[in-house]
Amino acid sequence: MKMLSSHFWRRVFIHRWQRRLKDFSKISRTLEDKERLLHRSIFSDQKFFSHTSKLWQQHKGLPFDVADFPVERIRNFSIIAHVDHGKSTLADRLLEISGTIPEGNNMQVLDRLQVERERGITVKAQTASLVVNHKGQDFLLNLIDTPGHVDFHYEVSRSLAACHGVILLVDANQGVQAQTVANFYLAFESELAIIPVLNKIDLKNAQPDIVANQIHNLFDIDKDEILKISAKSGLGVADVIEAVIERVPCPQYDRNKPLRAFVFDSWYDKFKGVVAHVAICDGVARKGEKITCASSQKVYEITEIGLMYPTQVPSGALFAGQVGYAMMNMRNTSEAQIGDTFYHENQPVEPMPGFKEATPMVFAGMFPTDQSEFPQMRSAIEKLTLNDRSVQIKVDNSPALGQGYRLGFLGLLHMDVFNQRLEQEFDASVIVTAPNVAYQMTVTGEKNIKYYGSEDITVLNPCLMPEPSNIAEYREPMVKGTIISPDDYINQITGLCLDRRGRITDQSYIDDKRVMFQVNFPLAEILVDFFDELKSISSGYASFDYEDAGYEISDLVKLEFYLNGKDVEELTLICHVSRARDLARQVCLKLKDTIPRQQFAISVQGKVNAKVLAREDIKAYRKDVTAKCYGGDISRKRKLLKQQAEGKKRLRKIGNIDVPKDTFIQILKK
Repeated sequence: MKMLSSHFWRRVFIHRWQRRLKDFSKISRTLEDKERLLHRSIFSDQKFFSHTSKLWQQHKGLPFDVADFPVERIRNFSIIAHVDHGKSTLADRLLEISGTIPEGNNMQVLDRLQVERERGITVKAQTASLVVNHKGQDFLLNLIDTPGHVDFHYEVSRSLAACHGVILLVDANQGVQAQTVANFYLAFESELAIIPVLNKIDLKNAQPDIVANQIHNLFDIDKDEILKISAKSGLGVADVIEAVIERVPCPQYDRNKPLRAFVFDSWYDKFKGVVAHVAICDGVARKGEKITCASSQKVYEITEIGLMYPTQVPSGALFAGQVGYAMMNMRNTSEAQIGDTFYHENQPVEPMPGFKEATPMVFAGMFPTDQSEFPQMRSAIEKLTLNDRSVQIKVDNSPALGQGYRLGFLGLLHMDVFNQRLEQEFDASVIVTAPNVAYQMTVTGEKNIKYYGSEDITVLNPCLMPEPSNIAEYREPMVKGTIISPDDYINQITGLCLDRRGRITDQSYIDDKRVMFQVNFPLAEILVDFFDELKSISSGYASFDYEDAGYEISDLVKLEFYLNGKDVEELTLICHVSRARDLARQVCLKLKDTIPRQQFAISVQGKVNAKVLAREDIKAYRKDVTAKCYGGDISRKRKLLKQQAEGKKRLRKIGNIDVPKDTFIQILKK
């Protein structure tokens, strides 16, 4: 009887855990959530595990009917700010006040990716719906928490397409930063209602009055419109909700018109396929209905539709003005195009304008560590780019690394985060080559023009740069940079800008102590370590933001590197002629430090047009072959040493040099 009872309770325990795992699969939004919750959070993040359990218990279904919210009681808004100004913390407080999540130890609930929690930054815009009562009426608010780093500005621009207003969040301690300026003009050009909010006013060093003056001087915003809050403690957050309801206009849509659904984001779920973030502009979308894609004319059936509350909660339908998610049995990632318009079958409507394509700034080759893993890497990249549409993909091939891709990113941090997400979410081990920018060149000669198809070409891969004798003109990409810093560091920042071939076009004070620089830089000069050096010389107080400024004529050369006389194409760089010698010496020293010693000597050379600009030698491991010679004639030792030298020489001809995969990025860091 005792054994029967023990067996019975063991079965009950197993059944409960199986049911809990099944329920977790309902609330987990993406692959990274499932892995993090079931394999990491249970042991390493008990608070987040407990919090998610509460969410599951609370949100078995929506506590309201989405049909009860006409467009007059719907508000769609986003939070925009510089890095670390408190966007995700404010989102937590808004969700708590509305009762969407239980009050407690909520720490960046909308930062769902593992890379976001490890780095403490937001890299992916996340959506959540909340219901609040204002003057006796319930309002449905759709909140989008956006990234703050310049490398993810495309996420911000796409998020604003589904909004009618923004909360411009500024740290009362740090003041207006470079990305604050960029985000303001992004919202201003989109003609969105802007609610300025000062955060962290409870900090000891907060200066709300001074920062309010900065906002007034830069953006011409009345000081009386600026809200002062503390997102961490919840002070003044209720006023933010009231301001959103009163200042942000409602969507100008009609649920009685034919359906017009706009896709502004998407991701891939391992169990359910492609999931689309949709904004219903007109009409009603219900589960089971057939809808048509405007671009491909393919017909899909809506298998599930609902709100992010804050995880996926089915509602059965979405009405005009509402923002949520939809699953349509899309199994191919290429079918989910960001910016597409969907409508009811046989009821075509005018498509929405869509999005402007992102302009990649940094390019790098990506190859599998083993060619047998190429199909796995290809599948992982396709699924991840569905979630990050700002990445540009082209097939590439390398003699040393095999088949791979050349990817275009918005910045170096964007590239680093993409690589980390590949490893964490899809277990893909890849080699990333040295990052470079896209150069434009004008080729001469009928044969060359016919070969390249045009007189003007764009070179993404330095290895494919034509011979100098065939190039009439070089052009390199430029960016317009904005630097905001205390005036104590004007001289240091000016020297840094000039050292990076920058041209200071404007310099103005935004208050008594802070100055703003407008500088035109060659993109290649700020690619790797400019931001780190700027933070170092300004004691961490300076901020930096940039935008594309076209191309300018320049004098460029192709810098190649050789290991024992063999060209290593993955290390080839294009640089300004004034930087060639210093960069060649710097890279050779880096290679000497990073390449492990072999049984044979290695010579590292940097060349421009077959002329050696720098050289370093990596000494071979040496074994004392004369150790077993107990005395004897000196000719015996010389014979052994000669045999060893001949063996080393043969080995050098056939030996393979192992280049660590992190070398390609490390060589460019000073």
